[in-house]
Amino acid sequence: MMGVRVDTGARRRLNLAQSPGRVAALALALGGIVGGAAAFGPLYVLAGMLALLAGYAILVSTAAGLLSVFAISAVLPFATLPFKAIITPNFLTLALLALLGVWVLRMLAHPTGFELRLSPLGLPILAFLGLTFFSLYLGARGLPDPATLHNYAKYVLGVLLYFSVINCVRTRAEARLILRGLILSGSLAALIGLVLWALNADLTLRILLSLGPLGYPTSGRVLRFVEDDPAGLERAIGFAVDPNSFGGMLALVLALAAAQLVARRPVMRRWLLGALVAVMLLALLLTFSRAALLGLIIAAAYLATLRYRRLWWGIIAAALLGALLLFGLGYAGAFIERLVSGLQFRDQAQQMRLAEFRNAIAIIQRYPFFGIGFGQAPDLDLTAGVSNIYLAIAQRMGLVGLAAFLGIVAAWFARTIASLPALDDERVNWLLGCQAGVVAALAVGLADHYFFNIEFSHMSALLWGTLGLGMAVVALPGPEEPGASRLPG
Repeated sequence: MMGVRVDTGARRRLNLAQSPGRVAALALALGGIVGGAAAFGPLYVLAGMLALLAGYAILVSTAAGLLSVFAISAVLPFATLPFKAIITPNFLTLALLALLGVWVLRMLAHPTGFELRLSPLGLPILAFLGLTFFSLYLGARGLPDPATLHNYAKYVLGVLLYFSVINCVRTRAEARLILRGLILSGSLAALIGLVLWALNADLTLRILLSLGPLGYPTSGRVLRFVEDDPAGLERAIGFAVDPNSFGGMLALVLALAAAQLVARRPVMRRWLLGALVAVMLLALLLTFSRAALLGLIIAAAYLATLRYRRLWWGIIAAALLGALLLFGLGYAGAFIERLVSGLQFRDQAQQMRLAEFRNAIAIIQRYPFFGIGFGQAPDLDLTAGVSNIYLAIAQRMGLVGLAAFLGIVAAWFARTIASLPALDDERVNWLLGCQAGVVAALAVGLADHYFFNIEFSHMSALLWGTLGLGMAVVALPGPEEPGASRLPG
């Protein structure tokens, strides 16, 4: 036995000695870890090591790539590399590029076993991206500034996630895994948001400021409060920078999770789903985002009306639970006052929103066809930016761009709803969850713009990734059908 062990060890040492490339790579890795620890501190070295592991996983598995994209989008959407370069890409951009590159290379290497899938919406989505580029070029007169161009590129990658999802989710096991990963990612983000909200404000501020080397803001409104009043109610934000975008993300994931909570065969244990939904619901309420709450209510009503009648009881129970939690925390009165003042357009935020609406309509009247692009408004008396996704698209891309977006979304709903009768119960539950998530995002868009804001590319990735997941679910084979899935023609 001793001889065998010696021989095995000798062979390992011999193999290592005969692989100078491995030795060099190991030396570089160790040197990078030591140097990084000296330059940035152990926390950022740990983050870097986790990023390297995630990058390796993406290169090995497209499912790992999709999970990484959704996890980054939900939990740490603005994190960048902790050093300056010509450009400083964030983790989400790197993950989206790696995922896109892996499945495209796999398709080129094995064209017969991994054929390209565009779906019936593929060409319209590419045409929509063409319109965005035309508006960018036209609005900037051919010379967009570097910051706008960088943000626009991130937005395009978010839209292209649609193609990554439909080309990488080809089996039931993959769809089930991605659904679980999306729900768990949203729940983790919600838990972080709750912890940061519950901590002392000074400690929360120090934690958020410590993310500065990863590209997070270190000045200005790091902590967020209702009406921007530091003496007022603190809003839950997690690591999402903005409480409204944080609430919009939670509304989308909560709607998807709610469909699983009432499904006959959920993707995880029902008690666990119930706990995760409760965590996300509380975090959403503490964002004090009226748009996110409206989006969740409309998505839940959509599910209850279309299929899950018993979900009406869940909506009532969730409303009672939320009321009890708010009363227990002592915020019920302030929460109700904020909702009422918002509906009556009495508070400062709603007054500003009305001014944005009027300004956006003026821009659309002057530039009705292709909009002003993604930079600043060309006229001094106008200001770009509006808290409504539909007006935002219209002012950036004109009425042509808005019609294209609405047409794509309408076609997606038409195809997915028409496919429901032909699907088995499990896939119906998955598809209805995707539909509810998209409904939530579209409803949130009535009072927010983050799902089309090029500076919040993770929100675009979540929306277009959910659209892609819905089409991938439609294409999955039935329980009795072997082989790869096919998209409807």
